[in-house]
Order: sequence, then structure tokens, then C-alpha cells
Amino acid sequence: MNPLFVNLEPDVVDWARAQFALTAIYHWLFVPLTLGLALIMGIMETLYYRTRKVFWKDTAVFWQRLFGINFAMGVATGIVLEFEFGTNWSNYSWFVGDIFGAPLAIEGIVAFFMESTFVAVMFFGWKKVSAGFHLASTWLTGIGATMSAWWILVANAWMQHPVGCIFNPDSMRNEMDSFLEVALSPLAVNKFIHTVTSSWIIGALFTVAVGCYYLYCKREQRLALASIKIGGIVGLVACLLALHSGDNSAYRVAQVQPMKLAAMEALYQGGHDQALTAVAWVNPFEQPDYANTQEPPLRVALPYALSFLATRDIHGFVPGVNDLLKGGYPRPDGTIEPSVEEKIQRGRQAIGDLKLYREMRASLKGAASDAAMAAELGALTQSLQANMPYFGYGYVKDPAQLVPYIPVCFYAFRAMVGLGTLFILFFAVVLLVAYRSDLTRYRWLLVSAIIMLPLGYIASESGWLVAEFGRQPWAIQDMLPTWVGVSDVKTGSVMLTFFLFLLLFSTLLVVEVSILWRAIRRGPTYEEEA
Repeated sequence: MNPLFVNLEPDVVDWARAQFALTAIYHWLFVPLTLGLALIMGIMETLYYRTRKVFWKDTAVFWQRLFGINFAMGVATGIVLEFEFGTNWSNYSWFVGDIFGAPLAIEGIVAFFMESTFVAVMFFGWKKVSAGFHLASTWLTGIGATMSAWWILVANAWMQHPVGCIFNPDSMRNEMDSFLEVALSPLAVNKFIHTVTSSWIIGALFTVAVGCYYLYCKREQRLALASIKIGGIVGLVACLLALHSGDNSAYRVAQVQPMKLAAMEALYQGGHDQALTAVAWVNPFEQPDYANTQEPPLRVALPYALSFLATRDIHGFVPGVNDLLKGGYPRPDGTIEPSVEEKIQRGRQAIGDLKLYREMRASLKGAASDAAMAAELGALTQSLQANMPYFGYGYVKDPAQLVPYIPVCFYAFRAMVGLGTLFILFFAVVLLVAYRSDLTRYRWLLVSAIIMLPLGYIASESGWLVAEFGRQPWAIQDMLPTWVGVSDVKTGSVMLTFFLFLLLFSTLLVVEVSILWRAIRRGPTYEEEA
């Protein structure tokens, strides 16, 4: 379907978005635990390899069993996500498939095959390969899963900030200009670090929760205490790394997605010396009247902190929602930010130039010697290149479409940051008690550890809500709105598959939790010490 002409059923965009969000949210329930347990089980087996104590082998086998259950479910949901790009988002795939498809192909060919190969050795090779080769297989399984996350996040980061590409008006597709620029963009690198470290937190919370459950039930106490100590160390280190990478993420967002930052902060009127909002009242059920409101009520903020976070200068200028819509303020590079109305006009000019370019190219094929037409085509090409950065704005009918839903961004960001801070305190307390006292004496702490696990998932999903809601309405930032990228399909078809996936994924989730719970209740199997 040609992206210049979009004629969709009214609700198909909303249902396509809902289906993709459903699949992504369910998939993300499995991925962070896979990445987190990969590190935990690698540490356990490394201790076995160094000490040759059967206890560490039994511990590694136990955590590998739980890893395997979760790994299988993550694969099942992840495959569906990639197919949805072709079924529900064919315009998107056609428009940028030459770029977006590359990291997905590498993920499937290299990373997925790597982890799927070595996971077999890890599970079935204990008595068939040497201890060193088995240890390498365990770590390579985790590295393969992490590499898979890397390429997926490269693709996602490119959607947030498209780089390393040029638009070809002849094919009407964006084509990759620099693979390294796409693969190693600062946004992709930081997104990868932040996502992986947050996944280690989930793995650590799970490990500590299972260990505390055993201590609460007064069983498997040696394995439980060892797992709690390792999980606590991993969790505390991961929290500190996530804190650092989160700060870098906010800085990157301020540079390339300022509207997302404004939505996260409910910042309506920007300026210099901006404070970072700690708490405020933003109605969760409706978009604020940002045009007529200075700031949300009951606001408590940290002076100068937002300016430093966004610009690395406590006096730096941070634009609010209205500043971004009206434009006119200086950018960091010295240029002046155009208004949204100007961007919309230039985007429409780019769409018109592209349509005229294709018509002239078709005419020029039959009159290749027409020098005047060739010169006119060259001028048209220059106009198209000048306005192409605003191409996506040409489909925007109302500037209000460019403002994300502020309440979701605002509260999800605070849930992520607040819970992350809580986890730092939690892991520090757990380690202090585990190394200096008897954990079984503090039953409230054991119960707290179990409660922390669902809170970890809330924090993790909140991070993705900020990332994805915050860039709306863009499927690709400034390049392609969501309603242009969707397939020309019937609303009823997407609705039907939405509810089918809801039933399927809910069933898979119940099955996984049930199997995990049985495996945890059964506990580890011990080999007799030599």
C-alpha cells in the first residue's frame, strides 16, 4: 500500500496498536526473567567449576530448570511480535523494512540460533561434555539471549531516533546509509544497557524471592541462603547500573524526543532553571489542559534538577509542551526550533513534492532528452530533500495529535523511578541481614522479598510504557505516524486476533506460573557428595 494514500477503517489503528501492545506486554513478562536468570545460573555454575563442590552444581541445575521453563514461553510470544509487523503494520514494514529488517534478521540468524544451540548442551550435556565446555555453554546461552535483546533494542532505538538512513524517492523507501550508525547509535547503546540491567534486577528479585520462600517454609536453607546472597549482590549492582544508565536515558530523550520528556514531567511551560517534579496531581483519566495551565497542582519538585538532567547545566533551557508546539526557542546547536504548524506545512510540501516527483519521473522516461524537465526535476529533488525531515508531520491534522497521553507517561515514569529506588534499599537491607544475622528471624523481610517480585515487573513494564507511550503518535519519530504505518485490513480481523492472542497468552502465562510454582515447590534434586 502506498503511504501517500491512506484510507483505513476508523478503528483499525487503535485495534492494531492494542494488539501489538498486548503481545509486547506479555512478551516482556518473560524476557527480563530470562536475561536475569541467565546471569544467576552462570554465576552458580562458575562457582561449581571453581570449587568442584556438588552443592553448586545442584544449585546451578535448579536455576537452569527455572530458566528453561521461562525461556520456552518467551520464544513463543516473541515470534508472534515479528509476524505482526507484516500482518498489521505492512505500510511501516514496506517504508522502512530495508533498515528495520536488518537487526531483526541478525537477531534471528545469529543470536537466536546461538542461544538455541547452546541451551541444548546446557540442559542435556552435564554427563556428556567436559565441565569447562558445559560452563561455556551456559554462559553462551546467556550471551546469546543478551545478543538477541541487543538487536531488538537496536531496532527499537532506531524507531525512537532514526539515523544512518536516506530516503530514496524512486523506490519510496528509506534505505540504510550506515549500518554502524544504526547498530551503534548512542540511544541504542544506552537503551541496551538500561534494559539489560533492569532485567538483571528482575532475575535478582526472583532469586531472592524464591530463596526467602524456602527460608519462610524452613526448607532448602543452604541453597536458599546462597541464592539470596548472590541474588542480592547482583540486584544491588544492577540497580546502581540502571540508575546511571537511566540518567543517561533521560539526557538522550531530552535531545531527540523532547516531547516525551515534557510528557514524563507534565511540563507545560518550559524555561531555564527547571525543577524535577517529585510528586504532583495529574488527573489519570484525562489529558490535562496544558495550553491554559502553568503546572499541575500539588507539585513538589527538586530545584534545578530537570535542567541538569536534560542539559547537564542547572540553568539549561528545557522546553515544555507548549514551547514545543509553538517553537521559536533556540536549540542546542544554535538554530531556532520551528513551530508545529511550520513542520506540518513543510511535511505536506514534502508529500506533494514526492507525488509530483514520481509523476515527472514517469514522464521523463518517455522524454529523456528534455533538459528543462530534467532541471525542474533536480529543483524538485532539492525541495524534497530539504523538507523530508518533516515528512511525517504532513499527515498530522491537529497539533494536539503530537502530544502523548501525559498521565500515563507521568505516572509510569514515577512508578519506575520510585520502585527502582525502593529496590536499592531492599537489596542493601537483605545483604546486610544475610551476612550479619539470621534471615529466618526476620519473617517480615522474607514476606517483603516475595512482594517485591511483582513490584519488579510493575517497574519493568512501566519503563516500556514510558518509552512507547511517550513517542506517540510516531511509529518512527518525526518520520511516520502510527495511522500511516498500519496495514489496510478490516477492523474485525484485528479484533478477532486480539482476543485470540489475549486468550492464548493468558493461557501461556497461567501455564508458566503453574509449572514454575510446581518446580519451586518440588525444589532442587541433590547428588550425593563424592
